[in-house]
Amino acid sequence: MTRCLAIALPSLIGLTAWAQAPPIVGSKAGDERQAVGVKLCWCPPGRFTMGSPPGEPERRPGENQVEVRHTRGFWVGKYEVTQRDWKRVVGELPGKLTAELPEGDDYPVGNVNFAEAEGFCRKLTAMAIAAKELPGNWEFRLPTEAQWEYACRAGTATATAFGDSLTRGQANFRGKPYNGGADEGPSLNRAAKVGNYPANAWGIHDMHGNTYEWCRDWYHATLSGGDDPDLSSAKATATMNRDGTYSRSRRGGAWTDDGMFCRTAFRVRFEPERRYDHIGFRVVAVRK
Repeated sequence: MTRCLAIALPSLIGLTAWAQAPPIVGSKAGDERQAVGVKLCWCPPGRFTMGSPPGEPERRPGENQVEVRHTRGFWVGKYEVTQRDWKRVVGELPGKLTAELPEGDDYPVGNVNFAEAEGFCRKLTAMAIAAKELPGNWEFRLPTEAQWEYACRAGTATATAFGDSLTRGQANFRGKPYNGGADEGPSLNRAAKVGNYPANAWGIHDMHGNTYEWCRDWYHATLSGGDDPDLSSAKATATMNRDGTYSRSRRGGAWTDDGMFCRTAFRVRFEPERRYDHIGFRVVAVRK
């Protein structure tokens, strides 16, 4: 009897420790957790309409509406990846700093190409699993376009997460506010520290403006719907550029743009090897 208890005790201790650990899935939209210093917000399973309706002001080609179902929830970065995050995970900042993208721990990382952003995600995954802050069957990666737009909308069906207009008090962009949005002061004409603008309904900051954000999909001229669309390996069906190359997708607009380019549904292609100071990224944590 004593021997049986001795064998069972470590198992019970392990079960207790597991029960006390924070759950890997959230219970509701906007739940927050942190993994290896990265703050995350929960995006629950659900359906949404991706793209923009025909009557949306400043609508662009490639925003055809499709129905999407996320069969699994995922965590998304509360903020764009910062320079502090990059230095901690990778080391030296990518590319060069500029007058518009100054050095600072709380500024977004910019001048990062697609492969470098993916490399950051792999290293962050290894760190999180080693620290037992992420199960071995989960990983950090770039979001699909469907994941990015779902997180940006945060349950809304309007042109932005804040309604059918966008002001300079809601997002960091240069030039004209979107669709009659109030002009609330001068444009910064540079990056802002992350989190300086209001969060959406799920607690996620800077999905509109500040820096463009890489998505993992190969760019297709029309959106794909259905269950968990992921075009990260679909180069064979991707839209070819005029020079015969192919592009990945980026979302969100930037401090360099007018407000209309920061709409939720706006999407643009970009060759994966290129970099600019106004292009960064945010991570998602997903089950493999």
